[in-house]
Amino acid sequence: MTLAISARDVDDSAIIEELKRWVEIETPTLNAGAVNRLVDRVEAIGKVAGLETERLPGTLGYGDVLAVRSPRPEGSNVKTVLVLAHLDTVHAVGVIGNQLPLRQEGDKLYGPGIYDMKSGALMALEAMKLAVKHGSRMPVDLIFVPDEEMGSLSSRAYMEEAARTAGYTLVVEPARDGGKVVVARKGVAMYDITVRGRAAHAGARPQDGRSAIRAAARLVLELEALNDTARGVTVTVGTIQGGTGRNTVPAECRLQVDVRVPDDVIAGEITAGIEGMRPVDPDIVFEIDGRMNRPPFAQSEEGRRLFDVAAEIAGGLGITLEGMVTGGGSDGNFTAALGVPTLDGLGADGAGAHTFNEHIFVSSVGPRTALLANLMISLEPK
Repeated sequence: MTLAISARDVDDSAIIEELKRWVEIETPTLNAGAVNRLVDRVEAIGKVAGLETERLPGTLGYGDVLAVRSPRPEGSNVKTVLVLAHLDTVHAVGVIGNQLPLRQEGDKLYGPGIYDMKSGALMALEAMKLAVKHGSRMPVDLIFVPDEEMGSLSSRAYMEEAARTAGYTLVVEPARDGGKVVVARKGVAMYDITVRGRAAHAGARPQDGRSAIRAAARLVLELEALNDTARGVTVTVGTIQGGTGRNTVPAECRLQVDVRVPDDVIAGEITAGIEGMRPVDPDIVFEIDGRMNRPPFAQSEEGRRLFDVAAEIAGGLGITLEGMVTGGGSDGNFTAALGVPTLDGLGADGAGAHTFNEHIFVSSVGPRTALLANLMISLEPK
């Protein structure tokens, strides 16, 4: 395949300098004002590049959603290449001045959110500018969301609406395990469970009590028993809190549960099992609140063909592209579940997502930006 754009066509030095500015604007999900400061900058870059922008005010306490679109003929109904990125991070404001300062050590560039996923978000914008310059066959819609790290509660409907007119979806979450892209992801369910019992004095009247902690302990074992490595099911009780003091039979205990499942059939089985759990003691009550947060993202036949195109382009750039399946969810779960061929993990290579060791490999930025730009140009219209 003859490539329209080589890694030499990418000004990776300019990208890195701009990326540093993005990282310096710390954007924890729940700080809508901080996220919107970065949205302001991204919107301005899009407008300077002559791209169409649409900004939707944030809802549910989150920041704004920003769409950046390539020019298209008036009244065109050609399907788009939908590109998904998020600007929020898990890191609190102040981390850059303490636990994770912005710094470069050899090929590694460190900073909060630099790997997950400010680098990918900026690379997508730069790739889009290159694709427009060279002439892409399909219109490109690049959506920046403010709340991916919290489940995309305010932005999911907007992305799903955009997916209905998309021929393909590219997700610029970070590359994995040395540059692999993500071809499938498990579905994610989250549950908050409250176990209610009856308080009593632990010494004087223990027989009057019904221990919520004891009932919760039995429930934890039931939940953990749903784990099935062979089928790709993980059920994790991540937190447990309960009781008021050592001398009181506990009246309440709360659990937070994380569930990962590979497909819709198993998702239905596991979630029904959890939601149908009942206490052994009739004086105990379970309040189970939760649902699937992200549907399973299984690789479709069209998704395989999309990967093949990306792998051929990558080969022309000197990259051996490998696909992988991961248990982590992303916004790609939503588009894949709607039947849109989806390829994920197209951002920068690096490591340390969600940790104080988060970094990218600077050398990956140019080639992978070129990969994105060539993908935008090469995909066949639908």
